[in-house]
Order: sequence, then C-alpha cells, then structure tokens
Amino acid sequence: MWRTLGGLIIALVLFPLFMPGAAQTQQMEKVPRIGIFQISESSAPIWEAFRHGLRDLGYVEGQNLVIEFRSAEGHVERLPALVAELVQRHVDVLVAGGPEVNLRTARQATSTIPIVMVATDYDPIALGYIAGLPRPGGQITGLFLQQIEVTGKCLELLKDALPQVTRVAVLWDAISADQFRAAEGAARVVGVQLQSLELRNPPAYDYDSVFAAAARQGAEALLVLRSPLFGRDRDRIIALAAQHRLPMMSGVLSLPEAGGLMAYGVDTVDMYRRAATYVGKILKGAKPADLPVEQPTKFTLILNLKTAEALGLTLPPTLLILADKVIK
Repeated sequence: MWRTLGGLIIALVLFPLFMPGAAQTQQMEKVPRIGIFQISESSAPIWEAFRHGLRDLGYVEGQNLVIEFRSAEGHVERLPALVAELVQRHVDVLVAGGPEVNLRTARQATSTIPIVMVATDYDPIALGYIAGLPRPGGQITGLFLQQIEVTGKCLELLKDALPQVTRVAVLWDAISADQFRAAEGAARVVGVQLQSLELRNPPAYDYDSVFAAAARQGAEALLVLRSPLFGRDRDRIIALAAQHRLPMMSGVLSLPEAGGLMAYGVDTVDMYRRAATYVGKILKGAKPADLPVEQPTKFTLILNLKTAEALGLTLPPTLLILADKVIK
C-alpha cells in the first residue's frame, strides 16, 4: 500500500514537468529578453555587430536569447509607446542607442529595468543620466562618445582641408541641436561663418529646399551633423551635395565610402559590439551602477580623393599624411 501511495505521489509531482505546454512555458521563462528600439530602420550594421557581440558571449537569438526589436519608422513621437510595450514584455535589459531622446524615453518608461546606453551625440553626465564614468549609479551604464567635442574637431579639419572656405552650411535637426550649438562655438574659433540648414517636420525632411537655400546664400562647404534620420537619408544628402558642388564633412565614418569628401569620428559599429558586453554582464547579475561607462579612444579621419577630384579640389599633403584612410 505504501509503495502504491508513494508511486502515486511521485507521479503527481512529475506529471506537470512532462506536460508539453508546461515544459515549454518553464523553458521560455528562463530565456533572457533584450529590448531594442530606435527611431529609424537604417542601422542594420550596428545591430548586427551587437548580435555578433552577444554570440561571442554565448547568447544566440532564437536559442537562448530573445530580442524584442521596435522601430519608430522615423516618427520620434512613437517612441514612448514602443518602449512601454517593451517594458510590458518584461525585458531584462533595454538598449538605448543613438540620440538622447532614446535614453530619455527609456528612463521615463521604467525605473527598475537596467538600461545600456550607446550615447553618440550628447553628454549623459551633463544631462544627469549618470553620476560619472567610473561609477554611473542608478540603472544606466554603457558607452559614451563625446560627439559635442568631435563636432568642433570636424569643423577644424574641414577648414584645414579647405583653407579658402569662409561660409559653411550645417545640416541639422532637433535631434542634433546640441551638436549645432557646439559647431557655432567652434566656428568662432576656426574663423568661418555658419549657415543653418535646419530640417523640421520629420520624418519627411525637405532636403531640396535647404540645399537650394545653401546655394542661394553662397555656402562653400557642408557639415552634416549626426542624426539617425540623416543616416536613413544618406544617399539623398550625398547626391544633393554633389549636385550643388558642396564639399561635405561629417562625424559619420560611413559617408566618405558613399561619396562624401571627408569624415572624422569613431567606429560606432564597434561601440555597439562593445555594448553587448554590458548586456552580458547584466544578464549574469551585475548591476549597472557598478559597471564603469566606457569611452572610445580611437578616432579616425577618412578622405575621399575621388570626390575631391570630382569637385576640382586639391587636399593639402599634411592632411593626407594625417588621414587614417584615403579612398582613391
């Protein structure tokens, strides 16, 4: 009798474990979830690098990891609803890459879920998101590119490349407003006059109108600031710059490869690969407050001599020596 009763108890205990639905639910609950969101869908290389970094740590999407990906498709106003949805999905980590509005939206949506930032165009310390680099405190950590300082350096290098230039048009939007203010300060030091080419009413920016305005007002060169919407419209911007014969400088390293004249900045693709390391540590139990914020240290100057030749420009030999990559 006791043997029969014992067998019945064991069967009742083990029965739920052999139920297919219960086993599947139990397994899914153990798989970590990462929430990713962005303004536009033009950043496939950075997220592929991020996934590659996770795979190096043993996290493979579809096997032992779920990635919840959301895009606002260029509509910044949609971000709060997208992030709220990710919070409701009980993600273990939120990844806020790109402009400051992404990190702001994530922090407003949750005070408990860890956030890994990839800050590429704002200062998270000055804006109060983190306490400092060694110990960020709170729920946010990640990587921080001092794009504000890079913007000034871009303008300085543009002047070095084209000493005769005195009027530079600057392409910017609400997302890159802090960079534009930095450019204004750098312009006074470098000795050039800036022409504001502000783009409004996203996501359908009227590039034709602003480039026509640049031509009317005698712009001699173009500085393109960092914005995810400019990345989405990269080919259109490069075509218009060529049409109006405007030598183009940017902090986005991919632009010279696509036909821009020059770029100075860091490899943001590598920053997203590094961001995966932070996610991996948090999934293993580390607290964001205890993970020091990392800053990239390698800056790259790229020149496109084919574009220079098409514009009838001769770049100074000293700049060619400084360049890390020259496209011929």
